Amino acid sequence: MRREIIASLDELGSVVDYLDELLPKSAIVFLTGDLASGKTTLMQHIAKVKGVESEVTSPTFSLQQCYAENLYHYDLYRIENEEFMELGLFEEFDKEGWHMVEWGDDSLKAFLIGAGYELFTVSITPFEEKRKYTIEKS
Repeated sequence: MRREIIASLDELGSVVDYLDELLPKSAIVFLTGDLASGKTTLMQHIAKVKGVESEVTSPTFSLQQCYAENLYHYDLYRIENEEFMELGLFEEFDKEGWHMVEWGDDSLKAFLIGAGYELFTVSITPFEEKRKYTIEKS
């Protein structure tokens, strides 16, 4: 299963709508792309649709933000998988909801799949004046 959606900032609703149709009640979603590709911007739109009124920012220093009920946001840019496990953050994935992960690497992805978690990836790349969102189940 793989789908590509090309969208401008004003058209991000189509990406969020598709995710809402595709994702089960509980899922881990790796948001991938270069620095400033739009990962946090997509997260902001997801949170808005889910009714979050507070500011949504990348949890670079806190590693995790919990928004509303059942919406979690992780930024693993500065952390190794071993440290992630030692901090007990892995256990957070057992909570019901969408777990949106920025900067997760392939070894973490492989571990989570091996542990039986349902995992999806949204890859974001520039495309002309827009972004291409490639969404696939891992």
